[in-house]
Amino acid sequence: MNFRARAKQWSRAAFALAGLFASLPLAGKLLLGAWGFQGAADIAFLCFVVGAYLHFVGSRHLRTKDDAAWLEEALRLGQSGQTGEAVARLTGLIRRSPRLWQAYQYRGQMWLRQPETWEAAARDFTEAIRLAPK
Repeated sequence: MNFRARAKQWSRAAFALAGLFASLPLAGKLLLGAWGFQGAADIAFLCFVVGAYLHFVGSRHLRTKDDAAWLEEALRLGQSGQTGEAVARLTGLIRRSPRLWQAYQYRGQMWLRQPETWEAAARDFTEAIRLAPK
């Protein structure tokens, strides 16, 4: 189980504990006839805060694509004729993962589609070969 799924699971447990502790004074009044459990509201609030934190950590929208998904998306853009957008995506991927030789290779292929960018294509192919000589 990954970290986000585990954080979501623990957040649900913390919310359940918050509900349990929040209901203790009322349950005490109904069942025992007295408003007992003085610290229950504090514990309920603490459990709620922990649950909220774990919920946000577990559902944080930082789910970035892996490198293969970025490469696939760039290739799809290139095949659909959006060469400029594909090159921009590959350039961003190279900034993020400078040792990813496939990004250099695919960007070189995109550069080959325009005669004025053949030198850039040669540089990208050279870098791809340098990173993965085999």
